[in-house]
Amino acid sequence: MTLKLTGHVTLPEHKGKGGFDHAAVHATSGHVYVAHTANDAVDVFDGEKHLFSIPNLTGVAGALVSDEAQLIFSSNRGENTVGIFTPGPSPELTKVAVGMRPNGLAYDHGRKLLLAANVGDPAIAHSYTLTMVDVGARAVKASIELPGRTRWAVFDPDAEVFYVNISDPAVIVVIDAKKPAGIARTIPIPAAGPHGLDFDGATGRLFCACDAGVLVTLDARSGKALDEKPLSGVPDVVFFNRQRQQLYVAIGDPGVVDVFSTSPQGKMAEKLATIETEAGAHTTALSPTGDRLYVFLPRTHRAAIYET
Repeated sequence: MTLKLTGHVTLPEHKGKGGFDHAAVHATSGHVYVAHTANDAVDVFDGEKHLFSIPNLTGVAGALVSDEAQLIFSSNRGENTVGIFTPGPSPELTKVAVGMRPNGLAYDHGRKLLLAANVGDPAIAHSYTLTMVDVGARAVKASIELPGRTRWAVFDPDAEVFYVNISDPAVIVVIDAKKPAGIARTIPIPAAGPHGLDFDGATGRLFCACDAGVLVTLDARSGKALDEKPLSGVPDVVFFNRQRQQLYVAIGDPGVVDVFSTSPQGKMAEKLATIETEAGAHTTALSPTGDRLYVFLPRTHRAAIYET
């Protein structure tokens, strides 16, 4: 079984440009939090309907849920802040100023340390940065300059490190959470434009989807590339389903999700399916139980729900 479409949830119509971006699911409630960039808001819905929205998040690009902390984080690219708030309607919202155009987010709950990967501006020197935020203090702990534009980021709780995709040069930078003031090491990627990223803690594998239309599987500890597989186009969001041992890669053009099976031995099996979604649908969210994948459809402002 790959993905079975079971329904749609209609979300608020777009007020401006931008559509939807990164999303995450709150395990306790099952509510989905999606960055609705076009509306400067995070939309929240369940399996049947839109519930409420969190407004005043200018250019919001990312939403990340920490079930351990019972917190939601947003990257507000249009105002150079991250938002911190609790689950539920009308939450108290705290904003912390970070670097230029934050996008990717990752969180170390043990240290209450939030990483914001800032896209920056190629016309402005030294604007490619990471901002490390002390969530307990609601304050910046450190800023790290990077060699190029950031994409997505993940945290490895066992190794206690963050992994961050850099589009050019094609590398993953590794940040030691115990010493979050600089780059610990870099991992070269054998394909142009590292973009979507996820991590399998059980086998220590990184899944890196690249703009060159290639999915690269790497050993996170050694940095060795284990496998490469072609994709159906330029990818964006990647989710690894630990329960099903499947990987989902969202591709906005032509509007599909590539589904791969995975092998604990460190190799990717052949592609299982390519699921047609909608043109421009480049972002998804996976339930913590692994039984649902949500695909965000910008043209019809809906979320498609698939059983995995």
